[in-house]
Amino acid sequence: MWYLLASLAGGAVGFMLGLTGGGGSLVAVPLLVYGLGLVPQDAVAFSLLAVGTTAAVGMLGRSRAGEVCWKSGLTFALAGMWGAPGGVWLAHLLSAKVLLVVYAGLMVAVAARIGLRAAHEVTGADPSLLAGGANTLASQPWPVARLALLGLGTGVLSGLFGVGGGVIIVPALVLVAGLPIRQAIGTSLLVIALVSLSGVTAHLIAGDSLHWRLLAWFTLGGVLGMQGGTQLGRYLSGPTLQKTFAVLILTVAGFMLLREL
Repeated sequence: MWYLLASLAGGAVGFMLGLTGGGGSLVAVPLLVYGLGLVPQDAVAFSLLAVGTTAAVGMLGRSRAGEVCWKSGLTFALAGMWGAPGGVWLAHLLSAKVLLVVYAGLMVAVAARIGLRAAHEVTGADPSLLAGGANTLASQPWPVARLALLGLGTGVLSGLFGVGGGVIIVPALVLVAGLPIRQAIGTSLLVIALVSLSGVTAHLIAGDSLHWRLLAWFTLGGVLGMQGGTQLGRYLSGPTLQKTFAVLILTVAGFMLLREL
């Protein structure tokens, strides 16, 4: 039963990763803490490895479909890999309760941002979010520096909360690198895989535990769920994806705040 629950939880995470390019990582830690009973710091390390592995598998499929921009992705990822150990250090300064409450606050902020962006897409106020248009990498002032700074911040968040950072990566790749939304999602998976590797390494050095058998079942569920999310995402519009994602993470954040406060 324990490993069936791990597979189902991993499936939910993988499904959201395939659907949105980052949503799964936000729900991973709550599922691990409240569903599988891990302590938050171990759950963060566990989440990074499971999400990173799942993202890597999904990225390979998207790459074959031409939905990965390697130049922008590697720029973002290399900076993020430097930031992840800093996030791990911060995670060990916080108590479990504080870490979870701050995590829930991050989820609320992300949901609000995504909801506003989806509304702009529907009204046509920000069409660049659906396609690259004039927002090409070459037309942006200092695009590489911007991507690197955002990558550094994403790495810190990944190490601190165990999130892949797709909720930051996808908008950044659209607005700064000028990628269409589906290519941004594919490139986000590349970034998540590399930044997660750095974060996991830092957590292991810090002495956090990984439950390897549980991790295997969770990751297997994640890889299978990723396929379903990717296929469904091809039939949904950008605004619909974002609204679905925002409602999901608001629901999970509300549950966490009720439990902790």
